[in-house]
Amino acid sequence: MTAQRTISTRIWAELFLLALIWGGVFLAVRLALDEVPFVTSVAHRVFWAALILWGYVLARGLIVPRDLRTWGALLIMGCLNNVIPFSLMAWGQLHIESGLASVFNSTTAIFGVIVAAIVFADERLTLRKTVGSVIGFLGVATAIGLDSLRNFDITSLAQLAVIGGTLSYAFAGAWARLKLNTLAPQVAAAGMLTGSSVVMVPAAFFIDGVPSLDISLTAIGAIAYYVIFATAGAYLLYYRILAAAGSGNLMLVTLLMPPISILLGAIVLHETLSPNVYIGLGILALGLIILDGRFIERLNRD
Repeated sequence: MTAQRTISTRIWAELFLLALIWGGVFLAVRLALDEVPFVTSVAHRVFWAALILWGYVLARGLIVPRDLRTWGALLIMGCLNNVIPFSLMAWGQLHIESGLASVFNSTTAIFGVIVAAIVFADERLTLRKTVGSVIGFLGVATAIGLDSLRNFDITSLAQLAVIGGTLSYAFAGAWARLKLNTLAPQVAAAGMLTGSSVVMVPAAFFIDGVPSLDISLTAIGAIAYYVIFATAGAYLLYYRILAAAGSGNLMLVTLLMPPISILLGAIVLHETLSPNVYIGLGILALGLIILDGRFIERLNRD
């Protein structure tokens, strides 16, 4: 029997740190969007983070890919994992609360399981995964609310945009396993962000024009936060946890992020969420716990 990976005290601390970083990114993006167009905001995020990660890669002496096929795969990965979800979520946050965006972001784990089951023979849907996915989607539907589904408006579209971003994340995970599994994770992250920059920087200049330097210190600080900490730094921490604890344990971060984001949104932006969002979050969390499976296994052993 293969030994199951456990979570040490250090890994729990790193999981909470990653959740704090990524939980705060929704607030940072929302603050930046008050002064920076969302396309330019995404361009800032991927371009400067790519430079930081390439500095890390070169300092470590990691092997950089030279063939066009790999760089083509990195370009597609950049679109799936950065360009599409970052853009959809940034636009969505113009119309919905940052805490709600974080709740919907948790569906990444659910979509990831479903896409993996479609693409890979060794990740088929089991009864547990199916039940967890169905409950998770019920939580999302509850958070959206029946009124939003009946009365479709810009808020409803923004919610669907954020969920669409999480679906893109799921396809990115499958693409990474298919095409990028031979690269060092840090190189893959730097290359992915470079591919994203190739798309987003020209798009920002074409759509928004030359970026304005006349922005407040708050906007500058928000951009610096999601570039340095929530993108470049978070990727390094992400891969550190992945190597030490495995992907199943890493998924727990999606359960920790929404409460942090909701709390930050309430304190800084004075956001208030309807009760159905909190009920939906609870149902979604139950779905993710079932998907993870370890809690159920522990109950069965006891």
